[in-house]
Amino acid sequence: MPLQAEAIEKLCELARLEVTEAEMADFTGKLTQIVALVDELQAVDTPQTEPLAHPLAMPQRLRPDIVTETNERERFQRNAAEVESGLYLVPRVIE
Repeated sequence: MPLQAEAIEKLCELARLEVTEAEMADFTGKLTQIVALVDELQAVDTPQTEPLAHPLAMPQRLRPDIVTETNERERFQRNAAEVESGLYLVPRVIE
């Protein structure tokens, strides 16, 4: 079932997209294909399928938890306009 032009126009308005009349036919066709694909995926019977965190059953390789860089905060903060107690001070933006 192809999408109606009114639905496409509303989607474009919500997404803040400008679609010309010339682009509307192509846009409608592509969005109709996407909706059809989603409908096809939703029709698949998946209640017995367990969710996966990763498609391969592999252990996560972890690196050693050791410090590899030196603390240079004081050197970096010398470039800041204002610093207090090791924190960067910035102008208030939201009241």
